[in-house]
Amino acid sequence: MPAKTQDTANIRFVTPADTETLLAIYGQYLDTPTTFECVLPSEEEFAGRITAFGGTYPYLVWEEDGRIRGYAYAHRQAERAAYQWNAELSVYLDRDCTGRGVGRRLYSALMDILRLQGIRTVYGCVTLPNEKSEGLHRTMGFQKLGTYHSAGYKCGAWHDVAWFERPIAPYDQDPAPIRSIGEIPAETLAEILRRYEA
Repeated sequence: MPAKTQDTANIRFVTPADTETLLAIYGQYLDTPTTFECVLPSEEEFAGRITAFGGTYPYLVWEEDGRIRGYAYAHRQAERAAYQWNAELSVYLDRDCTGRGVGRRLYSALMDILRLQGIRTVYGCVTLPNEKSEGLHRTMGFQKLGTYHSAGYKCGAWHDVAWFERPIAPYDQDPAPIRSIGEIPAETLAEILRRYEA
């Protein structure tokens, strides 16, 4: 019997051509409280979000044998200037791709890149209950900050939302403004992504 071939998996940065596939993955969660969005965005709107976030922060895609199976990205956690050293993380995976460590790899790559950009603290927002997402944050060193009770109504029920945080760099005095993703050398970014590929 021939030996089973090893699946190949890689992490790369998002491209505009990924929009339709990423939107389909996101759509798998629309009928759940995982996202508080109730109407699936149009491709144009979703592409705009990718461009807006990916212009400054890492926006990563997980592929297996050339097929996109998930994605993760960072974005600014709050708008005022003094918040610029914080970022919020999000990850969405094909439902049959969860529980295999993919979210952990994507989060790890995001944090390594964000550290180079000058981000000091990362946050995660989780609708409760969500054992997989809560477990991901806890095993990656996030601490639960607290819970917004009955923060949103979806799927016929009120849902709590928990916030998690993790420091990723020292809180030095007079921090330099954060660097855009485009200011990080391409070779450095490629090495980080290779570090977390399967």
